[in-house]
Amino acid sequence: MNRVKGKTCIVTGAALGIGRACAERLAEEGGAVALFDLHDAEGEALAAALRAKGARARYWHVDVSNEARVKAAIDEAAAEFGGVHVLVNNAGISGSIKLTHEITEAEWDQVQAVNVKGVLFCAKHAIPHMKKAGGGSIINLSSIYGLVGAPDVPAYHASKGAVRLMSKTDALCYAADRIRVNSVHPGFIWTPMVEHHLQASGATREAVGSLHPLGHMGEVDDIAWGIVYLASDESKFVTGAELAIDGGYTAR
Repeated sequence: MNRVKGKTCIVTGAALGIGRACAERLAEEGGAVALFDLHDAEGEALAAALRAKGARARYWHVDVSNEARVKAAIDEAAAEFGGVHVLVNNAGISGSIKLTHEITEAEWDQVQAVNVKGVLFCAKHAIPHMKKAGGGSIINLSSIYGLVGAPDVPAYHASKGAVRLMSKTDALCYAADRIRVNSVHPGFIWTPMVEHHLQASGATREAVGSLHPLGHMGEVDDIAWGIVYLASDESKFVTGAELAIDGGYTAR
């Protein structure tokens, strides 16, 4: 129950799906949780529910592609909870399903702004607080599509590949500061974003589940417990690593 006790944990995209599960599990394990999202009603309700269970939690309206807003929210969270120790860069969008010869510059840029610049901005402004705290853990949500390709959503694939290598670079840059940086690579997890993607592409949950050797899609807690591990001191010797939680998808 105390795996991250005493740590301030920022979770982006915290109101729904994987982010919500991460926030719930980190709070259960003793962390103070700063919830960043654009879904205000859901985010405020989650913060209230966590506080009702005895956790320290607050919601901030944050567009991760807006650097000024990211910095302000991180600084406020540090002031409220006494520092920043864990950053979970979960916020992301799948974006347009158009292929490379069809996608517009604006559609491409929207995905990179959230999925890549959002990770950059949050890490950039969390790192000074982690240095002040004497260390920390940054956990970047990439994807199986940061490890392997597929014939769809090229902007999304490019963004998640970028997140993978950003994680390795920062792991090397900040190891001396005792700041660990790792990437997590989920397979298909049943979330609102994946549900929307399947509807747009015409695929079924069963068909996509069958792509994983274990034979089914994952659940949000499958990812959240991996996040708890990387946030905790149990993973104190883990940095620059890729944690695939994918039902065997990338084992081929």
